[in-house]
Amino acid sequence: MKNLQDGKVDFNDLPFVSVSNEEKESLLLHDGDILLNRTNSYDLVGKIGFVDKAVEAVFASYLVRLQVDRAKSDPKFVALWLTSFWADQMIKKIATRAVSQANVNPTEFKKFCLVPVLPQPEQKAIADLLSTWDEAIDKTEQLIMKKQKFYEAQLSKRLSSDVSERIKLKKFLKEVSKRNRDLSITQVLSVTNSKGFVRPEDQFDRQVASDNLSNYKIVSKGEYAYNPSRINVGSIARLDGWDVGVLSPMYTVFEIKKPSELHTDLFLHWLNSHEAKQRIKLSAQGSVRETVSFDDFCAIGFPKIDFNEQKSLAEFFSLISAEIDTLKALSDKYNTQKRGLMQKMLTGEWRVKPEIVNQYMEA
Repeated sequence: MKNLQDGKVDFNDLPFVSVSNEEKESLLLHDGDILLNRTNSYDLVGKIGFVDKAVEAVFASYLVRLQVDRAKSDPKFVALWLTSFWADQMIKKIATRAVSQANVNPTEFKKFCLVPVLPQPEQKAIADLLSTWDEAIDKTEQLIMKKQKFYEAQLSKRLSSDVSERIKLKKFLKEVSKRNRDLSITQVLSVTNSKGFVRPEDQFDRQVASDNLSNYKIVSKGEYAYNPSRINVGSIARLDGWDVGVLSPMYTVFEIKKPSELHTDLFLHWLNSHEAKQRIKLSAQGSVRETVSFDDFCAIGFPKIDFNEQKSLAEFFSLISAEIDTLKALSDKYNTQKRGLMQKMLTGEWRVKPEIVNQYMEA
C-alpha cells in the first residue's frame, strides 16, 4: 500500500517474497499496468498506482491489476483519470463498507467506473502534458528530501556529536496549567506529529471537543504543548499560528522560564533531532502506558551550549528549515496547478490544440 504514491507505483524499498515460477508469471507487473487498492479504509480504498516502467516486481493480493486495451485507450491517460476527483467519487459509490474496512469488487468496478472517451492522440497529449507537472513535482520532492536529510544530519552533528555535556531540561522549563474557567477562549486546538498545532475539525473533519471548555488548558503563543501518550511519536509543538487557544486537559503545556539561557528556536529544532526523539522514547519505555510526564520530560538532558552559540545555531537551522518550507510551498503550488489542469482537460472542458494533437497521430 505504501508503494502507491500520488497515482504512481514507487519501486523504492520494495519487500521481497518467495514465489513459484507459475505465480511469478501471473503476478509479474508490466509497463502500463494500473494497480487498484481494493481493500482498505473507506478513505483510502480505490487508491491507484501506475506502472511507468518495466521492473521485475509482483503485486500483493489486496491489489487488483488493471490492463488497458491499448487499441481503445492510453494506459497513462486512464491512470490519470482514475486519480481524479470524479473517478474517486465513482469508486466510493461502488465500495462496500465493513466495520473498519471497505472493499471494491473488480466486476463492479469494470461495470460502473466510466472513463471519458477522447481520441487516443488527444489522450496521449494530455497524459504527456500532465507528466510535465509530475516531473516538476518529483524534482521538487527530491530537493525537499535532500534538504531534509541535510537538516537532520546537521542537527545530529551539531547538537549530538559535537556536544558532550548536557543539562537537564528542568533548569529551563516550567509547566503552565491555566484553565479556561471564564470560557473566554473558544479556539480549540490539538497537537499532531506532522503539522504541529491544528484545529481538530481540520484534522478530523468533525468537532471533537467537549461542549464545556471550562476545564481546558490555555496555551499562548510561544508556549509548548504535548500529549503525554503521543509525545513518543512526535506530538509536541510550539504555538506559532495563533495568539491563544485551549487544549484538552490531557495535554501538558509548558514555557521556557529562562529564555536568556535556552533559545526557543534552537530548542524547537532540537525537538526535531534524532537524539531528542530517542531520549523521549526512552523516557516513555519505563511507563506502563508509554506516557511521558512533565517530570520525565524535564529529566532529559539538553546539550550545554553557550547562549550566543545557541543563537547562531538557531539562525543556521532556521535558514535550512525556511528553504524546506519554500520548496514544500512550491510543490503544493505545482500540485494545485496539476489538479486544475486535470479538472479542465480530463473532462474535455479544455482541449489540446490541434497542432499538438497532430504530433501524436500515427503516420
